[in-house]
Amino acid sequence: MKNLFGSEANTIKQPTYNKKEVVTFDNNTSATIYNQDCIEVMDSLIADDTYIPLIVMDPPYLIKNTKSGSKSNLSKSIQKAQDKLVKANITNGFDYKAVLDRLVRLQKGKINIYIWCNKAQMLTYMKYYIDGLGCNFTPLMWVKTNPIPTFYNKYVSDSEMCLYFRKGGHCMPENSIDGSTLFSDPTNVKDNKKYGHPTVKHTHHIERLIRNSSKKGDLVFDPFLGSGTTAIAALNLERNFIGSELEKVYFDTSVSRVKNHSIVKPIVANNLFTQAVA
Repeated sequence: MKNLFGSEANTIKQPTYNKKEVVTFDNNTSATIYNQDCIEVMDSLIADDTYIPLIVMDPPYLIKNTKSGSKSNLSKSIQKAQDKLVKANITNGFDYKAVLDRLVRLQKGKINIYIWCNKAQMLTYMKYYIDGLGCNFTPLMWVKTNPIPTFYNKYVSDSEMCLYFRKGGHCMPENSIDGSTLFSDPTNVKDNKKYGHPTVKHTHHIERLIRNSSKKGDLVFDPFLGSGTTAIAALNLERNFIGSELEKVYFDTSVSRVKNHSIVKPIVANNLFTQAVA
């Protein structure tokens, strides 16, 4: 499988479970979550002529070295964190072109997408959206106030990037805080432990992105849903949501979070259902 530069993408084929969960709320919003490969989900959405005004995604990063290389207590702690990333299958990247080409089709010429990434992936995304599609580009940064203090022969890993690409899409921050390109918060240790996922983003970070770049009632899509934060942020802001998550354990976590969502009430109790995808 090749990336945009023609080199081999380090991806792992996962089983497809072909399940989805749907929740409809009493404020006329809904969330649909697929336990299915995002390529298959997007192909189905494209076939249905679905339009996605906003995409927010936190796809697998490309981490080439997941070994700490030392036996110190700090290195052992770092290695445990790295092992969690490997176990979650979020260090090998993905088939960039196959995914991005489909996302563009779903946005029907109005590019409006936020992508969390690491520095190894930035050039790939910029080449695709800026060089290839002529998009406007804004880099956003989460500055972590409690980073792991590793700085031997490198800078401290105290930030994480979110790239915003737009061409005709909506972007209308309501105030200077929402309009800031910086987030300043500690790592999300609480939610990482609570939801069993090693890279859970803060809900208020995702809410800012959705609030700035969509309107009430719009459809938000996250093809790499993880533990479901984007779904919760969208529902908090009265947006509709579609997401896909391949790993069954994270799919179940996302479904549970949406089912027990406390901001808007489901129309009836236990209205969450499972069905096979045709």
